Parts: sequence; C-alpha cells; structure tokens
Amino acid sequence: MVDAISFRDDAPHEEPAVTLDAFLGQSNATAVRIEPGEDVRALLPFLDRLALIEVSFPAFRDGRGYSAARILREAGYVGELRAEGDVLVDQISHMRRCGFDSFAPRHPLDPAVVKTELERYETVYQTAVDPAVPAWKRRHG
Repeated sequence: MVDAISFRDDAPHEEPAVTLDAFLGQSNATAVRIEPGEDVRALLPFLDRLALIEVSFPAFRDGRGYSAARILREAGYVGELRAEGDVLVDQISHMRRCGFDSFAPRHPLDPAVVKTELERYETVYQTAVDPAVPAWKRRHG
C-alpha cells in the first residue's frame, strides 16, 4: 500500500501548500491549495511561479476539482497538480485525463489495483487535456 502516487518524472513538491487567500495576499509561496468552491482562475496570472497546485477532494462525490484541473491545464499550467483527500481508485483514470499527475489519497491505495484501473480502458470517448484520441475522432478523421 502507498500513501501517495505520482506520475511525474521529477520528485514531488514538498513545500506545504498555502491557502488561496494567503497566496493572493502577496505570498511568495510556490505551492497553493484549492478548496471546493474557490475559483481556480484567480491563479492564472501566477501559473509560471507555481510548482504545485493541490486540489482538495473532501468527498469523492464532489467533482468540482475535475473542472479546476482542466482549467489549469488548458491555461498552460505544467507544474505538479495533486488531487488530495477522498480520492478513490476508480477515479484515478478520470483524474489523469483532466490533468492530475499526482495523488495524495486519504486512504492508501494498492499500486497494483491503480495500475489495473489505469489500463482497463484502451478507448476513450471524449476529448480531455490528455493526449488520448477519442474513438469518434479516429473513426471520422
């Protein structure tokens, strides 16, 4: 069992993340934490100086973090994007498609189960921020 999972080539960012309010209040931090309901677009002018954006998932059924990840990646954020909290193994593949590249689940996940989950579906049906080509696009050019 592992406590954290990363799909990045570099080491995970270790600096504690500050709140969005603290960051916007002139913090020089390079790590920020986004809570549900906070507007991640407030970070867009600062993406080049952030090494880590941690998105909180207080409950597995709260999907707002998926939108936050996609907004950040589509805006050009290339740093570590970590999903933290109530992250379940069956969500990992969807979170990866939205742009998350590291995970800090509240409860440990078995790496073999995570690997199986990520390899389960070879075909995707919608576009996302990952490079996977959807089935409809392959079929219709």
